[in-house]
Amino acid sequence: MINNSPQYPISNTVAFMAWALAVLTACSPRATPTDQTNLRDLATRYAAAWSSQNPDSLASFYAEKGSLTVNAGAPSVGRAAVRATAQEFMTAFPDMLVEMDSVIGQGSHVVFYWTWTGTNTGPGGTGRAVHMSGYEEWTLGSDGLLAESKGHYDEAEYHRQVTGAQR
Repeated sequence: MINNSPQYPISNTVAFMAWALAVLTACSPRATPTDQTNLRDLATRYAAAWSSQNPDSLASFYAEKGSLTVNAGAPSVGRAAVRATAQEFMTAFPDMLVEMDSVIGQGSHVVFYWTWTGTNTGPGGTGRAVHMSGYEEWTLGSDGLLAESKGHYDEAEYHRQVTGAQR
């Protein structure tokens, strides 16, 4: 109980400051450790889905009308289109491995940093290995699924590694 008598002005001030701090802290939009833990779990499972050679597993991370865009390419919209894009990569690189490097989230916007390795031994492949780093910018829906993913990697470096072309 706060004593309102003039004898205890410091007690009232301290109590008010503690209350104000509690209110302001409760209302801040910063991520909690649990949020970051959940994002790391999501990103780890997403990387495993890319590595699984099961395009349905990857597509399940997307909202029904979610989209995946790779660099400046046309977006793959809807789970079936996302599945088809994943299948292309998985077919071309049967040993593809995607590892999560880090994930940073702020609200519904998340950036997933990854390293991708694999050998282009699929049909018509060059037999060459690739080792690339890149990132995806995610927009998460209220259901926790990807509403949008914009993937980025160095296409010139990818081409050099796949074809063996000199810089």
